[in-house]
Amino acid sequence: MSKITDEIKKRRTFAIISHPDAGKTTLTEKFLLYGGAINQAGSVKGKATAKHAVSDWMEIEKERGISVTSSVLQFNYGRYCINILDTPGHQDFSEDTYRTLMAADSAVMVIDASKGVEAQTRKLFKVCVMRHIPIFTFINKMDREAMDTFELLDDIEKELGIATCPVNWPIGSGKAFRGVYDRNEEEIELFFDTKKGTTTGEVKKIRVDHPDVDQYLDPEQKDQLLGEIELLDGASATFDQEMVDRGELSPVFFGSALTNFGVETFLQHFLKMTTSPLPRHSDKGDIDPMTEKDFSAFVFKIQANMNKAHRDRIAFMRICSGEFDAGMDAFHIQGGKKVRLSQPQQMMASERKMIEKAYGGDIIGIFDPGIFSIGDTITTSQERYAYEGIPTFAPEHFARVRQVDTMKRKQFIKGINQIAQEGAIQIFQEFNTGMEEIIVGVVGVLQFDVLKYRLKNEYGVEIILETLPYEYIRWIENEEIDMDRLTGTSDMKKIKDLKGRPLLLFVHEWSIRMTLERNEGLRLSEFGRS
Repeated sequence: MSKITDEIKKRRTFAIISHPDAGKTTLTEKFLLYGGAINQAGSVKGKATAKHAVSDWMEIEKERGISVTSSVLQFNYGRYCINILDTPGHQDFSEDTYRTLMAADSAVMVIDASKGVEAQTRKLFKVCVMRHIPIFTFINKMDREAMDTFELLDDIEKELGIATCPVNWPIGSGKAFRGVYDRNEEEIELFFDTKKGTTTGEVKKIRVDHPDVDQYLDPEQKDQLLGEIELLDGASATFDQEMVDRGELSPVFFGSALTNFGVETFLQHFLKMTTSPLPRHSDKGDIDPMTEKDFSAFVFKIQANMNKAHRDRIAFMRICSGEFDAGMDAFHIQGGKKVRLSQPQQMMASERKMIEKAYGGDIIGIFDPGIFSIGDTITTSQERYAYEGIPTFAPEHFARVRQVDTMKRKQFIKGINQIAQEGAIQIFQEFNTGMEEIIVGVVGVLQFDVLKYRLKNEYGVEIILETLPYEYIRWIENEEIDMDRLTGTSDMKKIKDLKGRPLLLFVHEWSIRMTLERNEGLRLSEFGRS
């Protein structure tokens, strides 16, 4: 086996998804603690003086205590090299999560034991299903009062349409939480509250039929556990690795990320149940990292101003095959020319280290002088091919943007363009005017706050946002249509994107149908093309 193949086999690249406050960022940090990547966990919420979670680096995230951009974290654990893609939980930033899932081979879904499946979990899960990626469930916060365990599993199966297979089973919850029962080993792993910021803590394992079990479980809990195990063995799906690989069966684990209980057990099982980097679809067929020797990657995220001192712009790439060498030349498919991949780095949130080498499955950040777009393919292969694109989602909220100080026009245009290239916002213009009138479209309204904050803090530009009543946007597929002669409804607005392509905004859904009826041959689309 070659060194490259050996390195790729060690890789595990996964995304963590959840509803806000389910404990996703805390779980991510505990993984890093077990891998020795950090020494003490931060706290996302807490006093202003408290440490912030390692994966939340943007100022606005620290102020609000939520993740608004995806972070990329790499660490080693045992013989594995792990790439974690931590995603925003808030639904207003779901588009960033969609793109991040394109770079992952599997997903870990974190669910709050007291709340079950929440709206955002449902939405993100659908993307996992579309991509047929394996989904692992960690039911968190068992040290607090929780829903009935069977109800939780039923909730997952009904809401998300996936079979579940509990690998372990909780014994009580809240103050009565005693630990978990490992179904395979037939032993109980006992819960003792551990120091919250460390990996240390007493973990005691004891067989369920051992006479000493009565010291730890009261008779009622023991009887309930034995009854539930019997019920489980007869009713729950049996573990089937092939179904897991196809995304049709989710292995379920229980624990508490805050107290570390169950986290390392989950990590160990997860690493055994997941595969090394998988083949990726391209326009010439699947590219398998185990057989494709040439380097190839695609851009799934662009982030400007990660370091305010340098005003830099980083293109995040998922390496799909081969070996990456710092400063290497590769062919940029969409740009149609050779590029030098310079200043390669790997992230620990805002901390970064320059790297010399990376392999299929790894996520790297490359300095971007403004040439890359989301979805671009880069390869050293002589046979030119492009990986499947990343869709642009239709914005649902719109606002007209005006700057307070008209003398700062240059900074304003630069800032709003750079933020738009990251994919968090989309910008449009009135159809028959210049750049004077800028309309911003977002998937979630919180993006407006982020835009305002970033323009002020990163570019020194204050803006006024005037919300618009439009809720529907449609791209015009037959661009040869005469826009001046196009007749619509009174609530329709003609706009164009940055590439000059015509679009229509509507307040009401029925207006779309009326416009199509009034303009014979007009073809409208809900999705934009990158």
